[in-house]
Amino acid sequence: MTGKTLEALGYLDLPPGRLATLVTFLEMTAPPKPRALPPRPELELRLWRRPAPAAYRRLFRRVGEPWLWFSRLLLADEALAAVIHHPRVEIFVLARSGVDIGFAELDFRVQGQCELAFFGLVPEAIGTGAGRWLMTHVLERAWRPGVSRVWVHTCHFDHPGALAFYTRSGFRPFKLAIEVFEDPRLSGLLPSTAAPHVPLVSSQRASG
Repeated sequence: MTGKTLEALGYLDLPPGRLATLVTFLEMTAPPKPRALPPRPELELRLWRRPAPAAYRRLFRRVGEPWLWFSRLLLADEALAAVIHHPRVEIFVLARSGVDIGFAELDFRVQGQCELAFFGLVPEAIGTGAGRWLMTHVLERAWRPGVSRVWVHTCHFDHPGALAFYTRSGFRPFKLAIEVFEDPRLSGLLPSTAAPHVPLVSSQRASG
């Protein structure tokens, strides 16, 4: 240390029970070059039409719990259905040998744009090449007539390879932001075992 306070060095204390993560926003403004994929007959992509909120949350948890995904878990059934049943929101489920192992959610609600709102695999499917297969097929569906921009965001709580995966897929960073939120493990929204790479600091421990 140089004798300066942590605050003077740019550090900011978080209130007890809150987390902060660096968010990277990425975009592409033209379709990526076609990618040759090896045959994967065991993989299947299907459009999930009007999923039941409970079924959606189950897959969302399976994919996102290790990375502290929680935003959709905060929504009541009616609010969640308003998003996932919207005619300009499309959810694609990836199955391997008949078992669902991931999903991608495309949001076309902003004219001329497609947000890759969610993209992920269950832990046991990561590193098998299924992510590349899913991304290739999802981008083919994202780049449709009238779309001039596809974008996505990721953060430091996501898989450590997520940012590099997105850039290899053709996305380029255009903005950084800090997201601050209540730790969903402290409220019970997610179990305390979720995202073990993110320190769990309770308000009682912080104030004790």
